[in-house]
Amino acid sequence: MKLITALRRHADRADERGMSTSEYAVGTLGACTIGGVLVKVGQSEWFGELVQDLISRIPDLLPF
Repeated sequence: MKLITALRRHADRADERGMSTSEYAVGTLGACTIGGVLVKVGQSEWFGELVQDLISRIPDLLPF
């Protein structure tokens, strides 16, 4: 009898698919945090210099 009850509980939990509201909130907060960090890094002076340096080196890498 205990085994049947345990199997039913497991089957009930297995039907729960997707994320609940709190999981969506945590996922959204995490994505926004990562996005904010990327924006700040992209706006920093050293990143701009890095991109300019890489772009200025591209013609030297081309074979023609």
